Amino acid sequence: MFLSDRLIIEFDTALKSISGGAHSRRSIPKNEVQGKTPLSETERAHSAGLMRVNHVGEVCAQALYQSQKFLARDPQIQEMLKHSAEEEMDHLAWCETRLKELGSHTSYLNPFWYAGSFAIGLLAGLAGDQWSLGFVAETEKQVENHLQSHLSTLPENDQQSRAIVEQMRLDEIEHGKEAMEAGGVVLPPTVQKLMEASSKLMTSSAYKI
Repeated sequence: MFLSDRLIIEFDTALKSISGGAHSRRSIPKNEVQGKTPLSETERAHSAGLMRVNHVGEVCAQALYQSQKFLARDPQIQEMLKHSAEEEMDHLAWCETRLKELGSHTSYLNPFWYAGSFAIGLLAGLAGDQWSLGFVAETEKQVENHLQSHLSTLPENDQQSRAIVEQMRLDEIEHGKEAMEAGGVVLPPTVQKLMEASSKLMTSSAYKI
């Protein structure tokens, strides 16, 4: 594929991530046991805040995967990152759909999150495939923990959001495992802490904005 074609594809992905309109290849997860009690306004607002945070996480994931895939040296690693990015695009579409169902919106700061994450992904990619894959694995581990915490705080009767978050969590575990099996290295504790700090900043902002 020519460089110009790749840049066009990456630009299209960025637009879908930032502006909406993402399409999922898999059907949106459903929970067979639907909540019988309608969500209160407070519960609806809380669910929307959490799903907006999750959507921002997927915007960041797209930026990270696209930039790291762009610089990956090994064609097999490029293909692995492409596959993971496609599943993350499903997550993006699912969260966007659920936000609309909840009568809410995606984060107004999405362009900022995408640009920052793309730059971080480029730095990880420039460090080499092993460090890049290690960054993927650590990111997915933190996202998994983050999603698990959402499952404990989402309203019990919001079964639709719960079904989406649970499938996302399972996918993130698999992505992290694949990255380590492909040769990823464990990141230094200092880097892990910096990633956790930036994640907290993102989640606290995205919940409201």
